[in-house]
Amino acid sequence: MNTLHVRSVPDDLYQRLQQLAQTRNRSLSAQVVMMLAQSLEEEERRRNQAQALTSIRRHRFTPPANSLSSLDLLREDRKR
Repeated sequence: MNTLHVRSVPDDLYQRLQQLAQTRNRSLSAQVVMMLAQSLEEEERRRNQAQALTSIRRHRFTPPANSLSSLDLLREDRKR
């Protein structure tokens, strides 16, 4: 298992992490590892969502430039 050293952690952030670890009955290291893993999973989920939205936009139907709008088509249909 690898070791990660983090420097210059602000005192208030360190205290908050320590308190959270205590409330969850974890060591500080275990809490930080858990939070890093959750953060990476969330980032991967966001990236997958962005890719899915990009794919949807790319495959979205766009009518030809010279076609009538849906409103024009409805008006034309009502005239019949």
